[in-house]
Amino acid sequence: MIGVVVPVHNEEACLAACLEALTAAATCDALGGEAVSIVIVLDACSDRSQRIVLEHAMQADARWRLDCIAIDARNVGAARAAGARLLLERGARWLAFTDADTCVAPDWLRSQLQLDADAVCGTIAIDDWSPHAERAGALRAHFASTYTDADGHHHVHGANLGVCAQAYRRAGGFAPLACSEDVALVAALQETGARIAWSAAPRVTTSARRDARARGGFGDTLLQVVGAMTVTEAIEGLVASTTPALSV
Repeated sequence: MIGVVVPVHNEEACLAACLEALTAAATCDALGGEAVSIVIVLDACSDRSQRIVLEHAMQADARWRLDCIAIDARNVGAARAAGARLLLERGARWLAFTDADTCVAPDWLRSQLQLDADAVCGTIAIDDWSPHAERAGALRAHFASTYTDADGHHHVHGANLGVCAQAYRRAGGFAPLACSEDVALVAALQETGARIAWSAAPRVTTSARRDARARGGFGDTLLQVVGAMTVTEAIEGLVASTTPALSV
């Protein structure tokens, strides 16, 4: 059985799209009928996230199931660990992780498994930079020039991560970290000698939202880049306003 974990904290705006994408991945013919169990970990949710999950779960069939569990940790590392623990108890051989503001490709799970590795670190794509308004173009250009979306990259994203059950156990699983829990797990996997595929084959599309959920995470990194742009613009404006014009 293949397991999928999604941590959720008040994600009613994007959760339905995430679940639709996961359903397509779970029912991919290339999986050969292997069952897929998706666990949504509701962490201190006060919106309609649970209702959205329960409504979507009614569509499940013999190929996949969808469940949600509730915790009150406000901690993404604890949330991912809770979901993984449940799936391991159910006998999952492979654990795949993504985020609620992310849509995985229909062949996402197959692409992870085909790499024949102990763990897979995938890349991300962003198709909508509009939340950053007038800085969307500059931020898109910055991302394109600094991000490696190709095999051999060394990015780590909780939104596109997979690991076999044995390697996950050997590494000790996710630590209860408020951010960078994915980076810590990959470091632990490396320390235990896991074979890691740094691949761009498993595809996901994530958001560029401004309300970053984890300090130090991808969304927060984008906000820091925007902040740096703002400071640079302010300095350039100050210099321009204080530099006397040269007479010809």
